[in-house]
Amino acid sequence: MKKPYYIDFPQEHVEGHMHKYRCAFCKLETTAINGTLEGHLADCEYRIEQEAKGYEALENSNKTTNYGTDEVD
Repeated sequence: MKKPYYIDFPQEHVEGHMHKYRCAFCKLETTAINGTLEGHLADCEYRIEQEAKGYEALENSNKTTNYGTDEVD
């Protein structure tokens, strides 16, 4: 089973940045997650919960991707 987007995970604001948020569990930025389940770390509580419900990631990825975004808002 697959959802079009996985955006219902708990998020927290990245301190010092006006518009940056990250997953409350794996701490990856939402821009790196990009609405995908495989965007979360393999040991992320949200990802594990979704996979237990029958949703599947495209790959077993636990890498952080840098999309070239600047570090300053």
